[in-house]
Amino acid sequence: MTTNDNKKPQKVLGAYALGALLLIFLLNIFVFPGLLERSIRETSYSDFLMNLDSHQVEQVEFDAQNYTIYYTVKIPDSDRSQTCKTGIINMSDELVNRIYTSGAEFASAIPTRQSPLMSLLVGLIMPALIFFGIGLLLQKWMAKNITGGPGGAMSFGKSNAKIYVKSSTGIKFSDVAGEDEAKELLTELVDFLHNPDKYRDIGASMPKGALLVGPPGTGKTLLAKAVAGEAEVPFFSISGSEFVEMFVGMGAAKVRDLFRQANEKAPCIVFIDEIDTIGKKRDGNIGGNDEREQTLNQLLTEMDGFDGSKGVVILAATNRPDSLDPALTRPGRFDRRIPVELPDLQGREDILKVHAKKIKISDNVNFHDIAKAASGASGAELANIVNEAALRAVRSGRRFANQADLEESIEVVIAGYQKKNRVLSEKEKLIVSYHEIGHALVAAMQSNSAPVHKITIIPRTSGALGYTMQVEDGEHFLMSKEELENKIATFTGGRAAEELIFHSVTTGASNDIEQATKLARAMITRYGMSDEFDMVAMETVSNQYLGGDTSLACSAETQTKIDQKTVAVVRAQHEKAAKILQENLPKLHELAKYLYDHETITGDEFMEILLKKQEAQTDAATH
Repeated sequence: MTTNDNKKPQKVLGAYALGALLLIFLLNIFVFPGLLERSIRETSYSDFLMNLDSHQVEQVEFDAQNYTIYYTVKIPDSDRSQTCKTGIINMSDELVNRIYTSGAEFASAIPTRQSPLMSLLVGLIMPALIFFGIGLLLQKWMAKNITGGPGGAMSFGKSNAKIYVKSSTGIKFSDVAGEDEAKELLTELVDFLHNPDKYRDIGASMPKGALLVGPPGTGKTLLAKAVAGEAEVPFFSISGSEFVEMFVGMGAAKVRDLFRQANEKAPCIVFIDEIDTIGKKRDGNIGGNDEREQTLNQLLTEMDGFDGSKGVVILAATNRPDSLDPALTRPGRFDRRIPVELPDLQGREDILKVHAKKIKISDNVNFHDIAKAASGASGAELANIVNEAALRAVRSGRRFANQADLEESIEVVIAGYQKKNRVLSEKEKLIVSYHEIGHALVAAMQSNSAPVHKITIIPRTSGALGYTMQVEDGEHFLMSKEELENKIATFTGGRAAEELIFHSVTTGASNDIEQATKLARAMITRYGMSDEFDMVAMETVSNQYLGGDTSLACSAETQTKIDQKTVAVVRAQHEKAAKILQENLPKLHELAKYLYDHETITGDEFMEILLKKQEAQTDAATH
């Protein structure tokens, strides 16, 4: 723990003590005197004189500074007396003689005659209650801002794992779709928890840990809960970040407590989400984060020490498996690595059907078409698509979501909501129309290119002024060099249309340029599609599930050649796109005008206009 970390709680405790003392001091000045004087009765000056004349006054005290007289009066038929006070009208010798004649005594200080219970309350109990109340507030503050967990300073080293007893999560394998391979691998864990004897008879031991790896939103946490739901055993769920504490040693103590609880409730499942938070590779640098390293060391020790035959299964999830320490992923700790990848076409369709059960949906919805249009979407994105469709149906005043709602919700997830308050000028609208038709026309006139599904020039909240959506007929896992080149040509089709029609260029092609460059560079550095470099990898990819950061692994001279070849690939496809548009210039004008008038056209409308024009040209050539 650093020096600043030590000083922070000390400053808080010092501020607490100073604040408590200041509060007691203010109460002694403004509150307690009022409580002490609550038994003093205020009377008129004439009542005072009347009591003097009737010899009822026992003691008299003059407070000249506040022009007040305090006196005690006998209570009839009692041995007690009442303390009273009144104002001074005229302080004279005559008043002094009158008091002396009445038999009253002159006192320097008259007791308040307060009860012992009130004295105890004001002098002892109230300050103690104040200190106790401030202490509770301080403890809650420390729990929230220092210790980072419930119980605060009173629960150092306690695990914050949420415990779901039996199948209270309510999630089964039937609630998880699109990950059949992962479910099949996890079913064996469930069977072991249900029937451990048949594994013990043959001498087999169950893997101590299973590591779920995959992109965000693919359902890793959901799968872990489904395992617990199927096995009907206690389920401990904790995030890796909850082990990281400000105080050195607290994370390791939480690991020990977590495994102690797990052994007590065995058979059970322990799930650690985002394990890369504490499981990163140890670099060995002195002066690093000792707390994180101690927590990892304790986790490694606990996984070695607990008895797997008891039925304690460790599940963990991460989307950065390459950053984990090798000691954590070796056999004997996390023996099994279960990939949870993005769903394929059939998986997306199944996921849509699972989430569609939660909303009211029309009977004519074609989930296969929706799944095709949502290529590359994760399970979380597909759930969002279904929810957006339901919201759109409500906004439209309908009680059921239909096909159009689902199709529009795909575009909402991809490009954002329609920005209806953004009005393009006539010139900008025309440029965007030619730009998008340029993409679509180049794609349609090439073989091995995905069919056009939709073209629109309605601005979206993502910043896009328009876009062209292409949807593959089926699922493709490999792409040839020709297909990649056609894709680059499609990216450059928008800029080529602007140059051909307006003899100028705009900023609208910025994303197209970025995508085309990225694809061309990957062809050369990673896919071995360059004659000069052959099958040599010039670029490495890290964090494949989080965007795929790349880094070049070559000399400066080779980097220069890579840049030159990247430019050459993009330029060749740009020229190819310009040639296609020049050869089909009448079609470009007609389609751009149609898009300008209608703002959105479907792939069927696009192909109908394109094929009609081709038929007309064929008939003219025949005659």
